[in-house]
Amino acid sequence: MKVHVTDLKPGDFLKEDTFSNRGIHILSKGAQLREDDINRLMLHGVDYVDIEGPAQPTPSTPSVVQAVTTQFDQTIEGFESLYLEALTKGSFNQSMVDDILKPLLNSLDQNKDVVTLLLLLDRDDDYTYIHSLQVGMLTYYIASWLGYSKKECYEISRAGYLLDIGKCRIPAAILKKPGKLTPEEFQEVQRHTTYGYEIIRNSMSNHSTALVALQHHEREDGSGYPAKLVKAEIHPYAQIAAIADVYSAMTTSRVYQSKQELISVLRELHNLGFGKLNGKSVQAFIQHLMPNFIGKRVLLSTGDMGVIILNNSTDVFRPLVQSGGRFIDLSRERNLAIVEIYMD
Repeated sequence: MKVHVTDLKPGDFLKEDTFSNRGIHILSKGAQLREDDINRLMLHGVDYVDIEGPAQPTPSTPSVVQAVTTQFDQTIEGFESLYLEALTKGSFNQSMVDDILKPLLNSLDQNKDVVTLLLLLDRDDDYTYIHSLQVGMLTYYIASWLGYSKKECYEISRAGYLLDIGKCRIPAAILKKPGKLTPEEFQEVQRHTTYGYEIIRNSMSNHSTALVALQHHEREDGSGYPAKLVKAEIHPYAQIAAIADVYSAMTTSRVYQSKQELISVLRELHNLGFGKLNGKSVQAFIQHLMPNFIGKRVLLSTGDMGVIILNNSTDVFRPLVQSGGRFIDLSRERNLAIVEIYMD
């Protein structure tokens, strides 16, 4: 079972000999890991190792897929209820948020294949509801990969789940307009950040949750909104939520925008990590997400189907694909591209 070094625990057994990127032998096959061994792997820049033991259940078996899908349905329906309550009352019941979100996050701890979870959420439900679920899910994973405590991961996820609650005050005719927004309409859409801040402040005492709603469209170079804050002024939770928000928005179909392929969006996120989005959080997201693509079926720009079998160290966003009995190195064959990714 391949796992990230940050997920290793003392007592795990190595399945294979482990080498650094320079070919230096670090640990032998069968070694039982101690805390010092895990630290050595980190110092040598090793990201992933194979360990012995039963693989964690992933959303690829029918029973697990059904359980995860049911959980997603309940979370989406729950957000719709919160959304409508905020619209009519100007606030929502915080305990209802906890009742909706905690079961979802408990199930996420058992599912490490984030890409498959995202593919399961490729559906035609209302964009705002799907988006809120995706952002709540992705912020939870990013926070855990960055080493936040369990309590902090929950708070960050809850903030991500609620960051678009202010859209309930935006007229549906604007939110669902298929064409280009007028400058006045775009300004109104931007106000969802301040509306969300007000609604959350009316509903709960946790100020950081409200700040995430207010600041998730701010950018480190001051080009964001509503206050054109710069890096040091943006709450750390909002910096994490911004990454999840951008990734979900770009990989989900909307009335005015087609979804983009998951790996190509990661490349765009990587670029945004130099000045727009928090670089450390972006890198954690990419490093943990990329191994999830191995084994996934893909549609190539030629119309051929294939399977991702290896991530390239020279260009992580253009993997090695097996198709029709041959191996295609997309880092070399630049005229080819992945246009769609499917569950394995």
